Amino acid sequence: MEALIPVINKLQDVFNTVGTDIIQLPQIAVVGTQSSGKSSVLESLVGRDLLPRGTGIVTRRPLILQLVHVDADDRRKTGDENGVDGEEWAKFLHTKNKIYTDFDEIRQEIENETERISGNNKGISDEPIHLKVFSPHVVNLTLVDLPGITKVPVGDQPKDIELLIRELILKYISNPNCIILAVTAANTDMATSEALKVAREVDPDGRRTLAVVTKLDLMDAGTDAMDVLMGRVIPVKLGLIGVVNRSQLDINNKKSVADSIRDEYAFLQKKYPSLANRNGTKYLARTLNRLLMHHIRDCLPELKTRINVLAAQYQSLLGSYGEPVDDKSATLLQLITKFATEYCNTIEGTAKYIETAELCGGARICYIFHETFGRTLESVDPLGGLTTIDVLTAIRNATGPRPALFVPEISFELLVKRQVKRLEEPSLRCVELVHEEMQRIIQHCSNYSTQELLRFPKLHDAIVEVVTSLLRKRLPVTNEMVHNLVAIELAYINTKHPDFADACGLMNNNIEEQRRNRMRDLPSAVPRDKSLKGPGGPSVSPTEQPSGEGEGPKTGGAAQGEQEGGTGNWRGMLKKGEDGQGDDRSKLQSSASTQKGHAVNLLDVPVPVTRKLSAREQRDCEVIERLIKSYFLIVRKNIQDSVPKAVMHFLVNHVKDSLQSELVGQLYKSALLDDLLTESEDMAQRRNEAADMLKALQKASQVIAEIRETHLW
Repeated sequence: MEALIPVINKLQDVFNTVGTDIIQLPQIAVVGTQSSGKSSVLESLVGRDLLPRGTGIVTRRPLILQLVHVDADDRRKTGDENGVDGEEWAKFLHTKNKIYTDFDEIRQEIENETERISGNNKGISDEPIHLKVFSPHVVNLTLVDLPGITKVPVGDQPKDIELLIRELILKYISNPNCIILAVTAANTDMATSEALKVAREVDPDGRRTLAVVTKLDLMDAGTDAMDVLMGRVIPVKLGLIGVVNRSQLDINNKKSVADSIRDEYAFLQKKYPSLANRNGTKYLARTLNRLLMHHIRDCLPELKTRINVLAAQYQSLLGSYGEPVDDKSATLLQLITKFATEYCNTIEGTAKYIETAELCGGARICYIFHETFGRTLESVDPLGGLTTIDVLTAIRNATGPRPALFVPEISFELLVKRQVKRLEEPSLRCVELVHEEMQRIIQHCSNYSTQELLRFPKLHDAIVEVVTSLLRKRLPVTNEMVHNLVAIELAYINTKHPDFADACGLMNNNIEEQRRNRMRDLPSAVPRDKSLKGPGGPSVSPTEQPSGEGEGPKTGGAAQGEQEGGTGNWRGMLKKGEDGQGDDRSKLQSSASTQKGHAVNLLDVPVPVTRKLSAREQRDCEVIERLIKSYFLIVRKNIQDSVPKAVMHFLVNHVKDSLQSELVGQLYKSALLDDLLTESEDMAQRRNEAADMLKALQKASQVIAEIRETHLW
């Protein structure tokens, strides 16, 4: 199982080559407040002075420290390959293959790299420094040294430095594959430990938190850390380990780490003899190594799955970027054909990528025809904008100076044409909506169906321009056809239309039935079929039959009065309607007679805007309105059926049939090949990055497969 940690180091090297952290590898993150001794613990684990030291905030960038144990044989072999004379050496990721054997130089390089990114006045950065140390005196570990938790900003630090450092720490310890090393000084109260508080936020069960108590030698006289180390104050599931660090004076006096570890052992034997074998730097290193190995063993199955999923995703991404173009002529023709096919398939509903968020393509065109356009036509009132006075005025204007016995047909034609004309605007709007949807299909095909076009922005723009131009040319043709459809309906009012004739017959029956009902409701005293006698003898109305026997003749005056005042025939009905105007005429005549010596201008008489219609006027208006409504519904039905057909023929189907030939004719030219197939600036870079990432994932998968073959887990 010891070989698992080098495997993780190998995986870390693989992913370091592509500069990504999409795979969360098992590691140990060191968390603690500022000056709690985090860096000292790491140096004790390494056994060498290699980290910057001082007061205040020293660690200002995450340091990912990989410790690699090398045996004597491996050390000689690796040393010969790299030209290294010493038994210990290190490498930085940012310096590529440069080998460091002087640990003072390593510390200086860490300081320089920190200042390069974070500045030289206490600023921090979340960009990590990668350092790999090879030594026979270390155990295999991967550690992350994080900036210490602080409260008050100093130097160039922003006001929210506490929040920034906290977010940086959470970024690393939120990784479920990370073991948290919570460092707390022994001369502070464990109940106020910021490190344990932050660790519990992401690991409430404590399954991956190990507590380290530093500065055991700096506790107040008369006190000890026995209760803390025994877990009686704050229990930690993975345990608490106490260590003794070097003081600043020891560092200034160049006290070695080895001497410090010997002094630590002596201190623990003297102060905590019963706990000496379960504390100290050496025990901490063995514990971390054991915990990390078990943690790696538990994480590897999930890690393998994650790597395989990412490999499949990057394989697909690399495929979408396409291969470098060799045969430009064939590639151009292939892209044009594919776009034209996808465009037509989107209209037909057979596209590879089906939109689920909204209607698109042919489905939306169908919705426009039968929902939007259909409902709009149904909402048009057959008599909208037409008042009874308008109808009556049209009837009178159509009769000229002669009184009419019947309703003139010309008034019906004039009014029904006016109403039919109102169907043209929604029909043209239908054409516009379909045209807009066919424009949207271009973008849909570019985004979902033919992602290869994104490689060649100039080709994409050229295709969009050609299709847009084709649609623009077909729009006026389609509009003209729709306009003609309405004009055709206006050109000839077919009153012999079967549906219209049926409606007229039904309407006449209704009118006749109403007339009979009115006749039936007349008073019984009014004669309906008796002959009327005048002063000069008996007279018979042309529309009436002679009087029957048994009926006595009436006087001329009485008969005439009954004739004029009765409602037994149509003259009486008209007479009755005019009675209401008798008083107005008498008043007008009396007023005119009082103006002696003055001419009367009849045009000065005010014409009432609204008035009560006579029975005949009301009947004539109802007839015209019913005829208009009946004929309008027939025309509306025709328009609702013919406009979608015209749009499909002149716009949609024409574009589908001629799209590919139009694209080939406009774009498939040798002079345009190089320009159209010029890749976008970042496409080649993204393809290379995806290829590198895919290689790294495939290599990582091979590494994990080797582990299974050697039965390491």
